Amino acid sequence: MRGSESWSIKIDKDNLKFSSAHFLIFPDGSAERLHGHNYKVFVEIGSGLDAHGLVLNFKDIKPLIKKLVDELDEHWLVPGHHPVLRVSRRDDGIVEVRYQDRYYAAPADDIVVLPISNTSAENLAGWLGRELLARVARAFPQVRISALSLGVEETRGQRGIFHWRAES
Repeated sequence: MRGSESWSIKIDKDNLKFSSAHFLIFPDGSAERLHGHNYKVFVEIGSGLDAHGLVLNFKDIKPLIKKLVDELDEHWLVPGHHPVLRVSRRDDGIVEVRYQDRYYAAPADDIVVLPISNTSAENLAGWLGRELLARVARAFPQVRISALSLGVEETRGQRGIFHWRAES
């Protein structure tokens, strides 16, 4: 029988969530009002099996994902690579965010500026996915991930998904 085999693990746990504020900026320049979501994260990781028949031990990978989503929890997520939105930090620890005629100011500890162009579910999934790949590589250098899919659900049934596949 011809074909190829692959293995993966899927992680869909109720505790892999974060609550954050954001606003989207649309192609016509309009933007949503600042609002929040209770985001949920879904992960599928593909790899070969180790000597024990595991892609990764669930008890090892779940805390890594949980730590990553916790870093976003209860923060305002701001896109640091938007061509028009401006972010600056004042000497008193306040971050100012300006978009067109909008002005916001908040304590630096309340804001996470991400290296993305917009805080869409798709971009959040991409950032989280790339960050998870880097953290898995550091924590488990023996694991060779072949594929990763990471979804960020902003409301039930509505999610952006990032897919990554290793080059052959």
